[in-house]
Amino acid sequence: MKKILTHILIALAALIYIACNNNQPSTEPVSESGATLYYGGNISTMEGNEPEYVEALVEQDGKIAYIGSLKEAEDKFSNPSKIDLKGQTLVPGFIDGHSHFFAFGSQAITANLLASPDGNCNSIDDIISELKSWHQKNGTDKTQGWIVGMGFDDAVLKEKRFPTKEDLDKVSTEVPVMIVHISGHFSSVNTKGLEVLKITAASKNPVGGVIRRAKGGMEPNGVLEELASIPYMLKIITPTTTELNDLYLEAGQKMAASYGYTTANEGRAMGNHESMADYAKRGKFYIDVNSWIDYTYPQYMRSEWYSKNYNNHYRIAGLKITLDGSPQGRTAWRTTPYLLPPDGQKKGYKGYPAIPTDEELQKIMDTAFANNWQVKAHCNGDAAADQFFRAIGNSASRYGNSDRRNILIHGQLIRMDQLDSLKKYGITASLFPMHTFYWGDWYKEIIGPDNAQQISPIKSALKKGILVTSHTDAPVAFPNLMMILWTTVNRVSRSGTVMGPEERLTPYEALQSITIWGATQFFEENTKGSLKPGKLADMVILDKNPLTVDPMTLKDILIQETIKEGKSIYKRQPNPGL
Repeated sequence: MKKILTHILIALAALIYIACNNNQPSTEPVSESGATLYYGGNISTMEGNEPEYVEALVEQDGKIAYIGSLKEAEDKFSNPSKIDLKGQTLVPGFIDGHSHFFAFGSQAITANLLASPDGNCNSIDDIISELKSWHQKNGTDKTQGWIVGMGFDDAVLKEKRFPTKEDLDKVSTEVPVMIVHISGHFSSVNTKGLEVLKITAASKNPVGGVIRRAKGGMEPNGVLEELASIPYMLKIITPTTTELNDLYLEAGQKMAASYGYTTANEGRAMGNHESMADYAKRGKFYIDVNSWIDYTYPQYMRSEWYSKNYNNHYRIAGLKITLDGSPQGRTAWRTTPYLLPPDGQKKGYKGYPAIPTDEELQKIMDTAFANNWQVKAHCNGDAAADQFFRAIGNSASRYGNSDRRNILIHGQLIRMDQLDSLKKYGITASLFPMHTFYWGDWYKEIIGPDNAQQISPIKSALKKGILVTSHTDAPVAFPNLMMILWTTVNRVSRSGTVMGPEERLTPYEALQSITIWGATQFFEENTKGSLKPGKLADMVILDKNPLTVDPMTLKDILIQETIKEGKSIYKRQPNPGL
């Protein structure tokens, strides 16, 4: 009897050891409950510095449960649902380095004024025609009584100028009209629009903005810059009822999912934070959205939504500071003059700051450092970047700078010597190589061909050991992450000129910039950004492998399916014509 008892105790001890030791592989099949096995394609984990593929991936309960060989997956998981990729490619869900998610819905709902290849507005006449057509089909019920269009680009328009109130009066003299520049930093309104906004010859330019005037006088010509535009623009494209808010946000989510987003960010949240928070409370988000609160709304940073963790797929991630404007619109703040000043400006014009004094910026930065708020700073011009580094340096010396991961976004006109400051202060460089296609040829005219070659120096930053990400800044363009890959790898302008060949990333690096590096930028690398057991099953199925195709065809890769935490949130519909 004593010997039997001894054997029982030994057996029990062995079972306890196996149960407690997580490193011991189980020989028993795992329950098939909810498990899905992906196989039969290119499964790219995005782990490590070189491409790594596995035969099979198993998702279970919204997380990645296994990666490895197909045989072992089939042995380990009994009767899972099986998805044959049929030669397609599975990669981690996409994470845009910077965008304006709340405006995705506006982009989907308002008139599309983008130039080709994203739209059809290549002249002012095209804009007028598109606005008329949109108004006839949609009315103004969804846009607070205004005719609204987004995405016009004076750099590409045949006339090479901003549409004025006289142009937009051809759309309507009775209904207010507003069109938003592709940069988001300007708008143009018709005569009725100026009347509704109460902008007259007596109106003064706000700090950080300009009301453009008719030649030879003070009469507004309808073009509004920066802080003379942005507050009005945001008010008009922001829905005012719960019903409209839901309509816009759902349209934005659908657009994001169709481009492979599993995590999006609202890069400059103001009052629209409340709309997104309410949407989250009601459980309507199915992608993750992190918000960056404009520094003029600090009360939101002290709300329950500020967290490293998502609450119903939404959280406040940090503070947004905007230090200058748009380089293609020539409001970015430079240390050297633009070769071609914008209308109304004299020779020697260098753009201007959004926050005029270092003292004001320092107070904002010190508050962020004291509260350990991650900062995302909009800096396009090198003068704006200098101002940012001065403030960061002072705050770092006062409060320390350990693993803050502050972010400089855009950096179009950043100088090469300024990359050392990014490295010194541990700042992530979320750069914008999409400009090489959309405005590369325009930069040659406004800053010179040599300087144009150095816009968004993402490879140089990477070589210095700086964490880099790439972004769409949508709705500046469509939130098309395949276009990110294409432009970041090729850097080809509309005319076919290669803009800075030494600044091109490899396809793998470009894919890292919107997966694992994007996750790291947002302190989310432990749960997202690569295909690894224990991480969320946020994944995208592509029709081709971006790491092996001809780089010039990257923009033609199709998003076949987007999967968020194991659930399909977008599936491409087959083309019935094929």
